[in-house]
Amino acid sequence: MTVGEVAARSGVAVSALHFYEAKGLIKSWRNPGNQRRYAREVLRRVAVIKVAQRTGIPLAAIRKALKSLPGERTPTASDWKKLSAAWRSYLSHRIDRLTRLRDQLNGCIGCGCLSLGVCPLRNPRDKLAKQGPGPRILDPD
Repeated sequence: MTVGEVAARSGVAVSALHFYEAKGLIKSWRNPGNQRRYAREVLRRVAVIKVAQRTGIPLAAIRKALKSLPGERTPTASDWKKLSAAWRSYLSHRIDRLTRLRDQLNGCIGCGCLSLGVCPLRNPRDKLAKQGPGPRILDPD
């Protein structure tokens, strides 16, 4: 299949397919005219990548999972069950973290920091700077 055919069938932009290939998520070969060609099975592989991305799995984790398959084959239904089970704890942790962030933000949005004594974001004299850059209170991970 040409890159345009894969894009049309998968609903993924040609540039995304090139990106996936550069990241080692899919493979192509070159025909005598130096044009990319893809095996039909790449459609399933792209579908797995898109579903995993939609659930929030980072591309690095997707690549690692796909490389773990024997011969880096396109995932079967059985493979998908194993991959998705392995991602379940990551997703549960992420959902818990986002829920905590959402619930903590409810008390801050629109307050204008008029209640510094009870503000969960208060960091007097920047004491938390010693722990490193980035958010430390709302996002401890």
